[in-house]
Amino acid sequence: MNPQKRHQIFSRLRTANPEPRTELLYDSTYQLLVAVILSAQSTDRGVNIATRGLFKAARTPTEMVALGLEGLEAHVKTIGLYHNKARNILATSQQLIDLHGGAVPAEREALEALPGVGRKTANVVLNVAFGQAVMAVDTHIFRVSNRTRIAPGKTERAVEDRLVKFIAPEFMQHAHHWLILLGRYVCKARRPECFQCPIADLCEYRAKTPAPAAPAARSPNRPD
Repeated sequence: MNPQKRHQIFSRLRTANPEPRTELLYDSTYQLLVAVILSAQSTDRGVNIATRGLFKAARTPTEMVALGLEGLEAHVKTIGLYHNKARNILATSQQLIDLHGGAVPAEREALEALPGVGRKTANVVLNVAFGQAVMAVDTHIFRVSNRTRIAPGKTERAVEDRLVKFIAPEFMQHAHHWLILLGRYVCKARRPECFQCPIADLCEYRAKTPAPAAPAARSPNRPD
């Protein structure tokens, strides 16, 4: 895919949604970090349901540690891998208290040193909370990047590196959200809805899906 086509793609995505936001609900950078840890292999909707009560009970690292493992798990047990995630959240909360004065650091190295925080989670926090033009590649973005040929790669890191290299700086701040929303609601895994995609004519996916056929009109003389 040439640079001109990529520029057109992100121009359209920006026009359709100039200020995209994460669908995770949070009131602080700490709560965002917790929500992103919980979101691994889970839906944002499921995380939001769990954190609705959790963030009333524990709004800060200190309150989370005081809640304890049993108390935390009671709030997040509907989320996949909740036991390991709860342990990581408690360990991360304690580390934030011990090493960062209870604040979430704005540096990648410090974020990735926190239990349960990998590169993807760190990128989300750096982008959403601190406004850094980084790219967090999840399964949706990996799929969209390969299917459209915007930035094909065999691994998430390879796709991330190519997206950072190929996307114009003017689009980088919001590119993560545009791609994830496109993958979540339009360029779906099993059957992409190419017929309602805003970049279908620019996308290089060959097996584009047609619009579903309209139901046949019933004859007025046809008996029920």
